[in-house]
Amino acid sequence: MSVSFTYRAKTPLGKIIEGSIRGDSEGDVTAQLKRDGLLPLEVAAEDEEDQDDGIALFRRVRRSELIYATNQLAILTDAGISLAPALAAAIEEERNPRLKEILTDVKARVEGGEDLSAALARHEDVFDQVYVALVRAGEKTGALGEMLVRVAASLQAEHETRGKIRAAMIYPCVMLVVAVAVTIFLLTFVLPKFVPVFESRRMELPAVTKAVLRASDAVTRNYPYLLGAVLALTGSWWGLKQTEAGRRWLDRAKLSLPVIGPIYRKIILCRCVRILGTMLGAGVPLLDAVELTGDTAGNSLHKAAWDEVNRDLVEGKSLGEALRRQTIFPRILVQMVAAGEATGKLDQVLTKTAAFYDRELETSVKTAVSLIEPAMIIVMGGVVGTIGLALLLPIFSLSRPG
Repeated sequence: MSVSFTYRAKTPLGKIIEGSIRGDSEGDVTAQLKRDGLLPLEVAAEDEEDQDDGIALFRRVRRSELIYATNQLAILTDAGISLAPALAAAIEEERNPRLKEILTDVKARVEGGEDLSAALARHEDVFDQVYVALVRAGEKTGALGEMLVRVAASLQAEHETRGKIRAAMIYPCVMLVVAVAVTIFLLTFVLPKFVPVFESRRMELPAVTKAVLRASDAVTRNYPYLLGAVLALTGSWWGLKQTEAGRRWLDRAKLSLPVIGPIYRKIILCRCVRILGTMLGAGVPLLDAVELTGDTAGNSLHKAAWDEVNRDLVEGKSLGEALRRQTIFPRILVQMVAAGEATGKLDQVLTKTAAFYDRELETSVKTAVSLIEPAMIIVMGGVVGTIGLALLLPIFSLSRPG
């Protein structure tokens, strides 16, 4: 298990830098530092108490925290402040110990002569390939501050899209959980209380009551098997995700789902088009931008399509022609890309297309929720009503005289 180590090391230019790094042992950390071209002077494990109070509690860096830190760096560097002081200011303001540790390491490496993009790439769990590629493009063009503004805007747009989807789905999800909980409670706790009463009267029960009692008996008697079935399905899902064929099957199934499938398609398209437009606008070469777009698609079928597009580009085809050969991309996207190439404003067209898909996605989510909510109310009312009817009919029979 890796732990955090602090170190002091000398750069090839003779400068002493300090920082922290994770590794399995002091020897492992020393080897890492040497591979990075540093001469280790001192390596020591951090106190367990410090790690428990900080890193262990905040291993995950939330997207909102990354956006805030990126915005800080963008504002400071765009205002003409050099990178190291800008990083120092961001570190001072940062409240997440995990992100603070990462930024401290990045600052130490930058002060040691390393490029910001190379320092960020060492923390790929926080700074993904697109983030690093955009920063690298900003370094090459000498407009790092402007590029960080683009990065922050891209992260913010994707974060807002996720937030809209999450907010729209909260109510249906809560309703689903309540419906399942109420049904399980009625079947396993309420109904069994009435069984002795019905049996003691030796009365003929209505068909609906018999059916509900059988369901209740099946749930109460076989709940270990039902729980095992749920765990088996979860394990099968996880197992499928570990194989290439399984991932392709799951990704195809997600795209084919009614109501949810079209929304999932638009989420992927919105992300891919926004990332591609941002990278092209930042000066990232087309082949690199397309490759990274495929890597961040989040769906193996879309990734395969972008890989095919990249191969067609290598053969000399235009982006519009390459996209047209892939049936997974909508025709309107192909037409917009072709128009962007013809006018020489491909990045602007892609940015506007991403905004269009963002609006389409928001409308689709609202439409889906407006369909799901009444359907769930009807199903929930039907289940609870059936169980209630199954209880009330025998009670009414018992209350009748004679």
